[in-house]
Amino acid sequence: MPTDAVAIVGISCRLPQAPDPEAFWDLLRRGASGITVAPADRWVDGEHGAIPPRGGFLERIDTFDPAFFGIAPREAASMDPQQRLTLELAWECLEDAGVVPASLRATRTGVFIGTTAGDYATLLHQQGPDAITPHAVTGINRGIIANRVSYTLGLHGPSLTVDTAQSSALVAVHLACESLRAGESELAIAGGVNLILAPESTLGLTRFGGLSPDGVAYTFDARANGYVRGEGGGAVVLKPLERALADGDRVYGVIRGSAVNNDGASDGLTVPSPAAQEEVLRLAYERAGVSASAVQYVELHGTGTPVGDPIEAAALGAAVGSARPAGEPLLVGSAKTNVGHLEGAAGVVGLLKAVLALRHREIPASLNFETPNPAIDLEGLNLRVPTVLSAWPEGEAFAGVSSFGMGGTNCHIVLEAAPQARTGEVTRVPAPWVLSARTEAALRGQARRLRRFVANSPELDPADVAFSLATSRSAFEHRAVVTAAEDRFDALAALAEGLPHTGLTTGTAISGKTVFVFPGQGSQWPAMGRHLLTHEPVFAAHIQACTEAFAPHTDWNLTHLLTQPDDNLLTRVDVIQPVLFAVMTGLAELWKHHGITPDAVIGHSQGEIAAAHTAGALTLHDAAKTVILRAQAITALAGTGTMASIPLPPDDVHPSSTATPTSPPPTDPPPPSSPAPPTPSPPSSPPAKPATSAPARSPSTTPPTAPTSKPSANKSSPHSTTSAPTPPTSPSTPPSPPSPSTPAP
Repeated sequence: MPTDAVAIVGISCRLPQAPDPEAFWDLLRRGASGITVAPADRWVDGEHGAIPPRGGFLERIDTFDPAFFGIAPREAASMDPQQRLTLELAWECLEDAGVVPASLRATRTGVFIGTTAGDYATLLHQQGPDAITPHAVTGINRGIIANRVSYTLGLHGPSLTVDTAQSSALVAVHLACESLRAGESELAIAGGVNLILAPESTLGLTRFGGLSPDGVAYTFDARANGYVRGEGGGAVVLKPLERALADGDRVYGVIRGSAVNNDGASDGLTVPSPAAQEEVLRLAYERAGVSASAVQYVELHGTGTPVGDPIEAAALGAAVGSARPAGEPLLVGSAKTNVGHLEGAAGVVGLLKAVLALRHREIPASLNFETPNPAIDLEGLNLRVPTVLSAWPEGEAFAGVSSFGMGGTNCHIVLEAAPQARTGEVTRVPAPWVLSARTEAALRGQARRLRRFVANSPELDPADVAFSLATSRSAFEHRAVVTAAEDRFDALAALAEGLPHTGLTTGTAISGKTVFVFPGQGSQWPAMGRHLLTHEPVFAAHIQACTEAFAPHTDWNLTHLLTQPDDNLLTRVDVIQPVLFAVMTGLAELWKHHGITPDAVIGHSQGEIAAAHTAGALTLHDAAKTVILRAQAITALAGTGTMASIPLPPDDVHPSSTATPTSPPPTDPPPPSSPAPPTPSPPSSPPAKPATSAPARSPSTTPPTAPTSKPSANKSSPHSTTSAPTPPTSPSTPPSPPSPSTPAP
C-alpha cells in the first residue's frame, strides 16, 4: 500500500428512500428504486409545462433544528436548505468515524463540498425585495455551504465549495485527498449536496433535452432517453491511511489515487470527449499505482443518455476493459438507476456505492438493463452490466468511480478494499451505555433509535457499543446511563417512553466545575481495588508506584495487602490510612486517564494529603511519607486524648461543654458530602461535569460495529428536530438525521 494512500474512515448520506448508509446499502442489495412521483409541496403538476413527474426525492426537506447548531431561527429561514443538510451530513460522518466534532476545533480539518444547484435563491428572489434579509447574503451563497461547516465546528483547514457541474462532488473528494497529501489538511470532510426546490431548474433541463420523459434511467440500455433527477447528499471523512491504521480507525476503503482533466474543444460544449475520458482513466490508474487489469468493477457516471453512454463505454473499454483477461469482463453499473442523478452530488453517491460494495464484497445489480444499447459493443469492449446481486470476484479488490461534468470536467478515483484490520486480545468488561441530547424529547428519540439499531445488529458486543457511545459522541445537557446488563432493551424502551427503570439513570447536566473529594478514614471495604488491579493498567501501575514509595517506611506490602487482605492489618490506623491514600489517588489517576480532570480538589483528614498529591503540590514519595508517618503518629497517640462531635450551633452548646483554650479543639465529623468508599471499578457515570457545548451536531448514522482495534460508533441523533421558519412558498430545510450515528444517537 503506498504511503500517500487515503483512508475513508466515516460516511454519511441522505438519499431517496435511503436516509443513511445502511439503508442505502439495503436498497442497493435489494435492487430497489428510490424513484417516486414528486412530492405535492414542490410544485403544482402542469403549472410549469411538461416537467417529468418522477424523480428521486427526500421525504422531508423542511425540518431542521437550528438551535442544535447554534443558529437563530431567523437566520435559518434565510439559509439554503443545502447548507442545513450539509451541516447534518458533516456531523453524521464525523460521528461515524468515531470523532467528537468538538475535538476538531482549531485543527487543520478541511471541508470540500461539491454542489451546483441554487434553487433556494430562485425561490427567495421570486418573493420580491421584502424577502431579502440581512441573512440572505450568506444564506443563499453557494460558497458558504462548505464555510458554514468550518465556521460551526471551528475548523482551520481549507474550506471550499466546488462547482464543476455534475462532477463537483467527486472533484471535491479529489481535492481533499490532494490537500491531505500536501499536509495542508490533517483530516478532511468531503462530499456533495443537491436539492430540487424550484420547478424552473427541472424545466430548464427538460427543455435542454437531458431528462428522461418517463422518469427511468436506462443506463447502457437500448431504451436510454435521458437521466432522472435526484436529490440528497453524502459525505466522507478522509484521513491518511497510515494514521488511520495507527489510530485503530475502522476503514471503509482506501483511495489509491485520482485524476481530473477537461474535454477541451469537443464536438460541443456539453458533448463528452472519448479521448479525454480515456486519458483521465489512464492517469488515475497510473497515479494510483494500480494496473487497469486488476480493476474488477467501475461505478459509471452512467446517466442513461443516448450520447453520453456510448462515449463513456468506449473510453472505459479502451482504458480498462481491454486490459482485463479474456472472458473476465469489467463489471460496470450506475447508482443513478436506483436514486437518480444527484448532479452536483452524484460523484459522492457513486463513491459511497463502490465503497460499500468493496466493504461487503458484493456487487449490486444495475437496474433497468435489458437490451444493450446498439451503440455500445459490450462484448468487444470487454464490459458487462450485472443484473443481479453477485459476489465480488476473488483476490485483491479494486474499483473505480467516474464522474463527468457537462462542461467537460472529468474525474476518476481508484479504490482498494480496506486492509485486514489488526486483531488482538481484548478484555471485555461490563460497561454502561451513555446517551445524551439537547432536549429530553431528542434523548427519548435516541433511545428508540439505539434500541432498534442494536436489535437489528445482534452480532455487536455490548462493550463495543458502550465504548463508541462514550468516546465518539458529544456530551449534551440531557443525559441517560443504561446500567442494566441483561435487560438493556427494557431500559432503553423505558427511556424512550419517559418511564423509570431500575437499570436506568437520567438527569440534566449542571453548569459548574469538576471537583475531586478525598474522604478520610472509614471508606474502606474488603477487596477494594482488587478488580481494578487486574483490569485497569493505569490503576495497577499507580499502586505499584505506591508500593515502592511505601516500602522504606512500612513492614507490610501494599500490593500484597490489596490482593490478599489481612483483617488484622486492615483494622490498624497506620495501615488502612496509607492503603486508602493509594486507592484514592489511584482512582484519581484512572479518572484523569479517561479524560475526567478536576478543576479543584478537596480532602478531609488524611484525604487532604491525597488531594495535595493529586493537585501536584506533593510528589508521590513526599505524600507517601507524610501519610504513613502521620498515621503512625496517630497510632502512637491513641488513648491519650478525647474527641467529641456535637451537632449543634455554638450558641446552643452549654459553656461547660466548650473546649478550654488549652484543650485540643473538637474535630468535626467527616462532611456529609464525602464520597462513597472506593469501588473495584470506576462508577458507571463520571463526576458531575458541565455538558460539552459542541457548536454543531447533526444526526449521525454510524452503527457501532464490532471493531478490531477501535470500535465504531453507533448512530443516533442527539438533537430534536423542529420546523424552521422559511419563506412561505418554498421548502425549507434538510431532513433531520435518522438514526440510532448521523449514529446520530
